[in-house]
Amino acid sequence: MTQPAPTAPAVLARYEQSLLGVFGRPKLVLDHGAGDFVWDVDGNRYLDLVGGLAVNCLGHAHPEVAAAVAQQAARLIHVSNFFTTPQQVELAERLLAVSGAPTGSAVFFANSGTEANEAAVKLARRTGRPGLLATTGAFHGRSTGALALTHKPAYREPFAPLLPGVLPHVPYNDPDALRAVFAEHGDEIGAFVVEPVQGEAGVLPADPEYLGLARELTTRHGALLVLDEIQSGIGRTGVWFAHQRAGITPDAITVAKGLGGGFPIGALITYGTDVTALLGAGQHGTTFGGNPLACAAGLAVLEVIERDGVLERVEQVGAKLTDAIVGLAHPQIAGMRGRGMLQGISLNAPISPRACVLGQDAGFILNPVREDTIRLAPSLLLETEHIDEFVAALSGILDTAAEENAAAAAGS
Repeated sequence: MTQPAPTAPAVLARYEQSLLGVFGRPKLVLDHGAGDFVWDVDGNRYLDLVGGLAVNCLGHAHPEVAAAVAQQAARLIHVSNFFTTPQQVELAERLLAVSGAPTGSAVFFANSGTEANEAAVKLARRTGRPGLLATTGAFHGRSTGALALTHKPAYREPFAPLLPGVLPHVPYNDPDALRAVFAEHGDEIGAFVVEPVQGEAGVLPADPEYLGLARELTTRHGALLVLDEIQSGIGRTGVWFAHQRAGITPDAITVAKGLGGGFPIGALITYGTDVTALLGAGQHGTTFGGNPLACAAGLAVLEVIERDGVLERVEQVGAKLTDAIVGLAHPQIAGMRGRGMLQGISLNAPISPRACVLGQDAGFILNPVREDTIRLAPSLLLETEHIDEFVAALSGILDTAAEENAAAAAGS
């Protein structure tokens, strides 16, 4: 007998009985996707402007990524790291090429951004210096090592004490503060870990001059410069990696999210022979990292981006997205931050959470990354007509959110 199609309330009830409640109650029960859109189990369509938190870089169910995964799954899904595969080697070579890494550089594959950052922590510890420095607003993951670098107290405090040796977080994008901490602690810092664009803090790009200063200070004091490109990398801002606009060469970068186009994969890229030599045989490892299925997905993603001129497209369509939203001249819009397909709509009131609920009701998936900021991280292939669709609805969404906010304030 045919089973009835699942409904959202029924699935959510089962969810709450069977899954650990760390994410709270899910907003939707999704069934399938195609391109810029997803559909829930009740048949409602949504324009996905969050892209699985910057993961679905080629949209949903991209035919080449799906075909690559299906073909590889039929051939070889997993081997242990006692062995390698052509897919693993080729993806490493492609990453070294697009990252501009010099001769002697290397890749370690993991399964997520958090795991890539854990590898970076171990890389830093191999310098012989225990000190690690990160910035205010930083998000580097939720494992206990990566969490020690993450700044948000609500994430950190329930799990204290965390990894020792992490210095107090230095203010982000503040040259004077960075100079001061290196003047005081430079000889004990093994690595400065920083995001070229802070996504979780509200889409805050670092100034190119700040990244240049970070390179200068870390070099002068013998520390590693580790750039967390987990959210900002793989073409999201219109270049392969956001730090490339600053014209600097880091000691290592961490990558994930868009690399697999939806399939879980992460990577640590070490730059140059000296940094690469810090981690030797047996000093780190993973069971699933670099498996042929993940690498096949990553290769398909990089192939599409390179072949189809996606970086240039991100630059052009991202500029259209910025101009269209700023062009609304809406009283609640203070401006836009970010670039390409990683942007934040800065608001004049703390209405982002409510605006995103109203947006979902209207068929748009948005992210209230801060009370005064809506984060957009759509597919790199976002169609311009879908920008028009969103912008046409945005004024009404913000008007209603502002009216409700004003009424709540008056009532209190």
